[in-house]
Amino acid sequence: MSRIGNNPITLPNDVTFDIKENVITVKGKLGELTQEIAGDITVKVEDGNVVLERPSDSKDHKAKHGLYRALLNNMITGVSTGWTKQLELVGVGYRASNQGQVLDLALGFSHNIILELAPEVKVETVSEKGKNPIIKLTSFDKQLVGAVAAKIRSFRAPEPYKGKGVKFVGEILRRKAGKSA
Repeated sequence: MSRIGNNPITLPNDVTFDIKENVITVKGKLGELTQEIAGDITVKVEDGNVVLERPSDSKDHKAKHGLYRALLNNMITGVSTGWTKQLELVGVGYRASNQGQVLDLALGFSHNIILELAPEVKVETVSEKGKNPIIKLTSFDKQLVGAVAAKIRSFRAPEPYKGKGVKFVGEILRRKAGKSA
């Protein structure tokens, strides 16, 4: 549980890292994120590295040690390079288009699904002839990108027989055999 927490996080030059009481603020070229840390875990900046320490080896402290290290690493990576998720629409007549932050999805229902996205998430749709449409979501907040991608996927999750639906690019679906005649 605690092996991840022991690794130091390297701070890039363009990222500022502020600690005030139990709230950590990370600012970079792409944005600003904050995270509240439980009182037991201590965070220090030493020689351009962020180091987290726990007071004891109890199960709770070990779990939080790894959790907060992973969250801080995701924040630092997000504000410096960003996070991207790609979704693929598999199915005849499935289309995606966007006007600014409004995503328009045609997924085989009687009406199109219109989804307005948060301003932190940049959306781009790619439609090439002969290929499945792709939706690219980009943001500095990993949790927000994942939540938006999961919401879009939930509109038409891939089914196991033909694989039709909204899936992540590179996702391997568990397929089932159809009727045997």
